[in-house]
Amino acid sequence: MIAIIGGTGVYDLPGAEERERTLVTPYGDVAVTEAHLEDGTTLVFAARHGKGHAVPPHRLPARALLWGLKEIGVKAILATSAVGSVREEIPPGTLALLGDFMDFTKARASTFHDGPGVVHQNVSDAYCPTLRAALRRSAAAEEIALHPQDVVYVCTEGPRFETPAEIRAYRMLGGDVVGMTQVPEAVLAAELDICYAAVALVTNLAAGVQGARPSHEEVLELMGQQGRTLSRLLLRTVRELGNDYGCSHHGRQEGMS
Repeated sequence: MIAIIGGTGVYDLPGAEERERTLVTPYGDVAVTEAHLEDGTTLVFAARHGKGHAVPPHRLPARALLWGLKEIGVKAILATSAVGSVREEIPPGTLALLGDFMDFTKARASTFHDGPGVVHQNVSDAYCPTLRAALRRSAAAEEIALHPQDVVYVCTEGPRFETPAEIRAYRMLGGDVVGMTQVPEAVLAAELDICYAAVALVTNLAAGVQGARPSHEEVLELMGQQGRTLSRLLLRTVRELGNDYGCSHHGRQEGMS
């Protein structure tokens, strides 16, 4: 089974027959939607921030969500993220696939490996190459423009926006876009051996880029304009992958000491 995690502005799946369900986990309960497409494909949809965009990024129940998805048989996750651009050459409106991340979060529960024992998780392929290739094929078929290169996502703690000085530092370190939700989501997926890929929509230039002063209103405005395009891309990809999706790329051996 495949799951879609919708970020800011992506709250439902148009054209799908839906049924709400609650996943009970050791990390708390989380609400998801089981969706059935007209071609018989079944998937699970989760609004990352909950109904009404009620949960801030630093309080997201990521462990509950990822654990619950694993328990019901999810093998792959397609996610969306609203991001700010650290670089002028990646303007607002750009759709891009994430290829790597940097973690600048500070106070989040970001692993299932709380002991006993020590586990070192390999996240070299945190964003599944097989899923990324499928997303690019779907984008081409739907005539949806994607940024030609995968981008590096900088994850910050939030809920505040970043300072201009921080954005300059992230750019020097090789970051391309900035957001507040990919960690620990991508890390937890790796720990559970769930394939994971994410499509980012650039909603604004980050603080200080061309004098930008980001606001939540501009994020919501652009996501509202592009939300249907994102949904179309994701649903096309889910249909291509099908109910029996499986991937052997992982090789994520957990080092223990």
